[in-house]
Amino acid sequence: MAFHDALQVAAAIAARAPSSHNCQPWGVGWATDAATRRTAAALLAAGEPGGRAAVSPDGRSAGTAAGAPDGRLGGTRDGTPDRAPDGTPDGTPDGSGRVPSRRSEYLVLALDRARELTALPAHATEMLLSCGSHGEILARALAAQGWRADGVRLLGPGATGGAPPFGGDRWPRAWEPLCLLRLSPAPAPPGDLAALRETVGARHTNRGPYRPEAIDPGVLARLASSATESALLRAQQAPGAPVAVRHLVGAPERAALAELVARHGGRDFAHRAAWRETHAYIRRDEAEAARAGDGFTLGQLFGELSPPRRLGMRAALAPATMRLLRHAGYDRFLARQLAAAVRRSPAAVALCFDGSDGSGRPGNPAGPGDFGGRTPDAGSVLRAGAALAGYWLAATRAGLVLHPVSVLLQHEDVRDACERRLALPGRALFLSRLGYAVTAFPSSHRRSPSLALRRV
Repeated sequence: MAFHDALQVAAAIAARAPSSHNCQPWGVGWATDAATRRTAAALLAAGEPGGRAAVSPDGRSAGTAAGAPDGRLGGTRDGTPDRAPDGTPDGTPDGSGRVPSRRSEYLVLALDRARELTALPAHATEMLLSCGSHGEILARALAAQGWRADGVRLLGPGATGGAPPFGGDRWPRAWEPLCLLRLSPAPAPPGDLAALRETVGARHTNRGPYRPEAIDPGVLARLASSATESALLRAQQAPGAPVAVRHLVGAPERAALAELVARHGGRDFAHRAAWRETHAYIRRDEAEAARAGDGFTLGQLFGELSPPRRLGMRAALAPATMRLLRHAGYDRFLARQLAAAVRRSPAAVALCFDGSDGSGRPGNPAGPGDFGGRTPDAGSVLRAGAALAGYWLAATRAGLVLHPVSVLLQHEDVRDACERRLALPGRALFLSRLGYAVTAFPSSHRRSPSLALRRV
């Protein structure tokens, strides 16, 4: 399939990647301009073992790609790159002295600063997890159509020399480049695309009750290994902090987790800025959610509600009302409700940066899964997001559902207490209920995939 068409199909599937508050903070730039492709090839070469330093484009405009004026996908339908003045797909070699292959394509995964959550410092990690999950599903959908990721470069500070690296004026100002991806033609097993589309479509957060039956240990073992089966991780050239999966299935562990939720779960409701930001994503009804293409309805938060209860919940959750009700303990009441759901769930799962040698736990010297009290680097969190996508898709295929309990990781003191109490192997970055759903929960609405795609 031509890359242009494959990318649009993949973007429609990846649009359903998990994201906090369903804010969808990602963007994807497709390098079609000759100078942009050379920049991408040079950055990838510089990231390879023995690679040379990245070189800047040769001065030709990077904003002349075919397509709509704002760089959205359009123009050439067969996915061929723009041609340099000499008629070749790319006129000059990259930083390693090689001419980029006319058959390779380059994508730049980005964080859309205009769509990120900012009320809490921990939201920065959640946004990168979302972008990593989106990139993983995008890469899987492209591989299922014959375009496999065979090169990845994480774009840390200074990787692009400080100048706008991709597409000139076509690069959205709010987008921060995170990761560069090279894709090349490769065989695709028949049926992979349909299976992936079905699994991604079935994956969504289920906040309802779970059946009490235990999950087979063999299923849990396969889920744990799924976090390492990442399209992005396979193509990644540089090592990073590994991700460990810890399942909490014993009664004492689940009771300890429920106690932590009961004690600290009201933080999100009591924190004015955090709750104001959360409430901004609660849509009045399905029609408003469909128009916005993001956020969630009360039904997606609490399940089916009668009209009177829906009106009551809408009034109770308003920021002004919540400020008053928290003095009466309403935030603690909501926390106890979540704790009861956690206690009745057959399992929970934590994804952590692996510090299995003991170095990853708080209070110990920095090791593979610990960052010495610092915020994890963007590359490690992106890789963790890819691992999270792999885990969640595997859980969906196994008939399981998840309900993240993010509040325990959004405040440093609570996260520290959680890691210690549950004896987690490293810094926790994702924590969720896990089980078989009693009732189905509706999936959330999504923005048009084209809004997160640009030619650069």
